[in-house]
Amino acid sequence: MRLTLRQMRYALAAGRHENLTLAGNELNVSQPSISVAITQIEDVMGQPLFVRQRGAGVSLTPFGRAVLTRAARIVAEMEELEGLAFDEDALVGEVNVGCFEDLAPYCAPALLHRLKERHPHIRATVREESFHALGRRLVEGAIDIALTYNIALPPDVEVEVLRTLEPYALLPADHPLTRGKSVSLAELARYSLVLSDQEDSWKYILSLFQLHDLSPSVLGKMRSFEMQRSMVANGFGVAIAYTSPFGDYAYDGKPLVHRPITDRLPLQQVLVAYDARRPLSRAARGFISEAQEWFSARCQVDEFETRR
Repeated sequence: MRLTLRQMRYALAAGRHENLTLAGNELNVSQPSISVAITQIEDVMGQPLFVRQRGAGVSLTPFGRAVLTRAARIVAEMEELEGLAFDEDALVGEVNVGCFEDLAPYCAPALLHRLKERHPHIRATVREESFHALGRRLVEGAIDIALTYNIALPPDVEVEVLRTLEPYALLPADHPLTRGKSVSLAELARYSLVLSDQEDSWKYILSLFQLHDLSPSVLGKMRSFEMQRSMVANGFGVAIAYTSPFGDYAYDGKPLVHRPITDRLPLQQVLVAYDARRPLSRAARGFISEAQEWFSARCQVDEFETRR
C-alpha cells in the first residue's frame, strides 16, 4: 500500500485546523511532519489536496475535500476494527466536533468530561466556530458533527434536537424594565440594543423586532457573548439572547437580570447536526448520545430552578 493511516490522520488534522502548525500540536508532531505526509499523499494521488497560504495556513481543494471524506471513513473503520480488542460494548475511535462559539463554554467542556469518564477510548476534539464556519466544515468533512442552533445550516444535513429555548431579555440590574416580571419587544425597542457581531445572529434578533414592526436603535455588535453581557451589565443597552449561562454576573462582577418576553416569538433549538451523505461512526454516535442525556438533565435542573 502506498498510503498509510498515519498520512491520512495527519492530512485530516490539517483539514480540521486549516493550519499545519495547529494540526501538529494536536497530534504532538512537528509541522514539517504534517507537511511531508500531505506531500506524500499528493504524490500518490497526482493532485494537490490543499492550497498553501502564507505562514502555515492551508485550505482544501475540491479534490482534497473528496479525498479526505473517503480518508475519514477509512480511519474510522480502522479505529472500530481496533476496538474489537476491547470489551464488546466499548466505544473506540475519534470524533471531531464543531460547536457554535457562544454555546461552546456552556456545554462543550462538560460533554468532554462526561465522554472521558464514560467512554475513555474515544478521542474527542471540539472547535469553536461561527455559524457560517460550522456549515462549511460540515460540508467539507472537517468535522463529524456540529453543536449549534437552527441557524444557517447547509442543505443535506440531518439534525437531532437537544433542547428548545425561548428568547429572553437581558438587562442591567438597575434598569427600569426589571421592575416588572416580564417585558415586551416594544418596551425593549425604546432602548439601545447590544448585538452579537455574528451576521446570522444579529440579523435573526433584528428579525424578531421586524415581526412586530419595530426598529430599535443598535448600540453596536460585540465579538463575544461575554462582551455583549458585560456591555449590558454596565448600562450601555439591552439584549435578547437564547443561551443562558448559569451565572447572573458579567466578567467584571456587575449583575445581570433576565426577563421573559411577552410577545409570541419563534423558539430556538439547540441541536446536533451532521452531513447526511456521510455515515456516522460509533464514536460520533456515542458523543451524540451523551449530549442528549446531558441536555435532558439540564432541562430538568432548569425547570426545577424556575419552579423555585
